[in-house]
Amino acid sequence: MSRELKALSMAAPGHALRHFWALEPSMHFLNHGSYGATPRHVLAAQHQWRERLERQPVRFMSDELPAALCSARARLAAFLSTQPERLGMVENATAGVNAVLRSIAWRAGDELVLADHAYLAVRHTVQHLAECHGLVVRRVQLEFPLSGQEAILEAYWSAITPRTRLVIVDHIFSTLAVQAPVAEIVAVCQPLGVRVLVDGAHAPGLLPLALDELGADWYVGNCHKWLLAPKGCAFLYASGAAAQDLHPAVISNFHDRGFPLEFDWQGTRDYSAWLAVTAALDFVEAFGAARYRQVLREQAAAAAALLCRHWAVELPAPPGMFSAMVTLPLPGDEAPTEENATRWHDKLWTQHRIEVPVLAFNQRLWVRISAQIYNELSDYEALARAVSASRSMQGT
Repeated sequence: MSRELKALSMAAPGHALRHFWALEPSMHFLNHGSYGATPRHVLAAQHQWRERLERQPVRFMSDELPAALCSARARLAAFLSTQPERLGMVENATAGVNAVLRSIAWRAGDELVLADHAYLAVRHTVQHLAECHGLVVRRVQLEFPLSGQEAILEAYWSAITPRTRLVIVDHIFSTLAVQAPVAEIVAVCQPLGVRVLVDGAHAPGLLPLALDELGADWYVGNCHKWLLAPKGCAFLYASGAAAQDLHPAVISNFHDRGFPLEFDWQGTRDYSAWLAVTAALDFVEAFGAARYRQVLREQAAAAAALLCRHWAVELPAPPGMFSAMVTLPLPGDEAPTEENATRWHDKLWTQHRIEVPVLAFNQRLWVRISAQIYNELSDYEALARAVSASRSMQGT
């Protein structure tokens, strides 16, 4: 272990850890959930892979890359409690979802179930396929606030019919920031012969994953968010028969090699993000993977409690449904429009140097905070003061 990682293993969370990242020191970064933030240690590893490629591009691509990819995949598979042959590397969760949905031999009239709060790119992909193949899309209506995970399970159960071919469920809903009862939904679908695709964009690194035990047919996850890998690093898991006839969105030279090797080569590209996932795992494991998850969950809970007190609002779901992100109602009664959400976001950034998403859905405006080990409560106190001051100036 390097001296840097040894220091990380003994460090306490907070602003003292900011030097491990290249983040602007003057800002309050409360939006790790959107694109992540890659530690310098991981970026350095990615740079080394790029330099290694450029020293002899033909030798690297032909002779060194295949083994390096296999090694990276094996390391990631062990972290996810699965086998390397069940993981295909993709650029992001959206690419993984597209690979699955475009590989299924759809029939007109097939039904596909997903939540109204599914990620926008997934909803667009589903709508495109529905128009191309004559599919019926059944939307799971999730009210927010939520009483508990049982409400999500019941909503999915109510949407399934004898014509349901596939259910898509978010492990953590991006807008709501709540965790879905994925294992329970899988258990409901399996006896019915309904396949399940889990959009786990936020889960790797944040939740303890055991993909083989979960039982989903497919699972996509981003490594660039909570696992701290470079942008462009994600995976697609396929179990058993679900790997048959599964192809990447880009068909290339390895088309006859099967899953997952077909995903290894999709033309000339920068493979360094995939290869640097081992450095990201080194970073998380140096801090302590279980400790990392616990710190993020506890910090997010403390931050949410602080904001609820300052703004006189209530947590919109049971505390156990949240992890490192929490979506809270923005105080006041402004119209829940995209324009107002953008105005709030831009004001918080330009006037207070606070980066945090403001969302408009379910008849009101919401703020989604993220917690990372480089944050501390003073970041959320700044947000609490900024929002309260803005409301006071508006006279509301």
